[in-house]
Amino acid sequence: MAALRTIFGRKNGPEKANGFSSPIAPDQPFLAIGDVHGRVDLVQHLEQLILEKAPGLPAVFVGDYLDRGEQSAEVLDLLMSASEHGPQPVHCLRGNHEDMCLKFLDHPVEYGARWLKFGGLQTLSSYGVKLIGTDDKALLKLRDALAQAMGDAAIDWLRARPVHWRSGNVHVTHAGADPARPIDQQPERNLIWGHRDFAEKTRTDGQWVVYGHVVVDKPKAARGRIAIDTGAYATGRLTAALIPHGTVEFLST
Repeated sequence: MAALRTIFGRKNGPEKANGFSSPIAPDQPFLAIGDVHGRVDLVQHLEQLILEKAPGLPAVFVGDYLDRGEQSAEVLDLLMSASEHGPQPVHCLRGNHEDMCLKFLDHPVEYGARWLKFGGLQTLSSYGVKLIGTDDKALLKLRDALAQAMGDAAIDWLRARPVHWRSGNVHVTHAGADPARPIDQQPERNLIWGHRDFAEKTRTDGQWVVYGHVVVDKPKAARGRIAIDTGAYATGRLTAALIPHGTVEFLST
């Protein structure tokens, strides 16, 4: 395993542009961690770096623990344990891949093909479930096998994941939000799947949004947005944003 390294580990004031000049002001320092996508090894690596740089701070995962990578079951076990019994507060949000998996479990015939296409095959494999076909009967059997392998505790934990976490004027969601609407008044779909105006229009209420969902080459804090999905499953780079008052420090495996 490659050694941990900080690749964006300098403290930067966020860029001020296009009329947005509100300072980042959480109630207390915290960490936000990007999309994991079945890479438990990277979560463990990042944990060691966080223990060195920012021990004891609350940590918020933006979602997408499942799919694409090969260790979805291990990721879920680790995050369930950390959120319920860890030495520091760990908050885990729901991403669109958790949403797709739950929809498959509830309505396998309607949602199975889409979930399998976008990473569900790797999740099945991590739970030791083999794909036996994609016709309606096969999808129903596949759902039953996955539900048994995951167990009620893991499925219930996924269903209970919130879609929004807030500290001061900093909000953490999976996929951004409608910039024209208060974040606590958004429909869940905006926060899980994103909104067409999020990347283009600047908020006018002074609120910052930390998000994943969209892979970026480098994490960035600008114009009220903090992007932290660095494509862990493909790049080996899982990124955390350390957010005290006024600055953001990016840490990456």
